[in-house]
Amino acid sequence: MILLHGLVRTRRSMAPLAAFLKRRGYAVANAGYPSRRAPVEILAQSTLPSAVAALQRQRIDVIHFVTHSMGGILLRAYLAETSPAELGRTVMLSPPNQGSELVDRLCPYAWFRLLFGPAGCQLGTGTNDLPARLGPAAFPLGIITGNRPAIGLSRFFPGPSDGKVSVARAQLPGMADFLVLPYGHALIMRRRPVQEQVVYFLRTGRFKR
Repeated sequence: MILLHGLVRTRRSMAPLAAFLKRRGYAVANAGYPSRRAPVEILAQSTLPSAVAALQRQRIDVIHFVTHSMGGILLRAYLAETSPAELGRTVMLSPPNQGSELVDRLCPYAWFRLLFGPAGCQLGTGTNDLPARLGPAAFPLGIITGNRPAIGLSRFFPGPSDGKVSVARAQLPGMADFLVLPYGHALIMRRRPVQEQVVYFLRTGRFKR
């Protein structure tokens, strides 16, 4: 299994989830990447092939993916170019699969581009932005997102959101299942109910209700 963190995060943000999954018997590669230094496509190709190869060398029969935030867009960019024979199921946590209205509002500002790098401004909601160009899911995908934004962030969204991604825009055509839980964007991967739902989807292809 490969874990991918989000923008302006490191692999440490996924460490509690990695530990949880290891206790459930999974072989876990918690991949890190310099999220602010390059566009998504370059980050995907510099991170995922080596992570997949590392698990292939261990003769892992099925390779699952669990991503947080922009990590889901990295995975979509990677799978648009190749599909490992061992590809299993994927769970995305709070992914901007149809972009984020927050990026639309803030990308024009120089401080945003400086802080979030070239990948940050790729996550808008326009038809020419990267999320829209990557197309629907052609792999077994479950998505979990939250609806508890931090104070002040809900004003950027026309409907429910987790403070960074709207509930509507976390979804992706072709997904197998979708679940909304009462959490915010930043720490959703650390919540035990979320972790349990990740394992349930990896085992069954559906979330538990």
